[in-house]
Amino acid sequence: MFGDRLPITIEPYKLARDAGIVEGDIPLDKCARVLDALVNSEGHCHVRLEFDIDPQRIRFVRGKLKGVVNVFCQRCMNAMPHEIDSEFLLALASSDEAAANLPKQYEPLIVEDEKLELLSVIEDEILLTLPIASYHDLDDCLVTSEMLVSGDVEEAQPETKPENPFSILQQLKGKR
Repeated sequence: MFGDRLPITIEPYKLARDAGIVEGDIPLDKCARVLDALVNSEGHCHVRLEFDIDPQRIRFVRGKLKGVVNVFCQRCMNAMPHEIDSEFLLALASSDEAAANLPKQYEPLIVEDEKLELLSVIEDEILLTLPIASYHDLDDCLVTSEMLVSGDVEEAQPETKPENPFSILQQLKGKR
């Protein structure tokens, strides 16, 4: 229904009624909430949203999200690519109460008025696909496996017993 440019706002109930499709690319630099989790804003994500109504008369969105983002390797703190390939199924709900009554296969998407800001939905889905912690393969990481090995127990310095702070009192008490 839409070209390569995604609209800023959509009317999801109308799109569901018309079995509409929204498809296009979104540059990562437009996704402000996602940028804190990324190394940079390079790249884009391809989005495809299919709106429809199921046999139970539930309006839903079947979405696909594809792209590559650069995240931090938690071992060496350098950039590493992370592929996003996500499919999701959202049901339109007008309130939290309506969302609580949805079948389990759907994630609720609260639409308080007839319009929905598309970017916030896409940002949510991107954030859900990002790993909590990312690591390069050891062969690709700047931190080598030798750097990750701690010393042997035998190499540890012998533990010295700290001096008792009351030893002077013991000496004075003994002189009486």
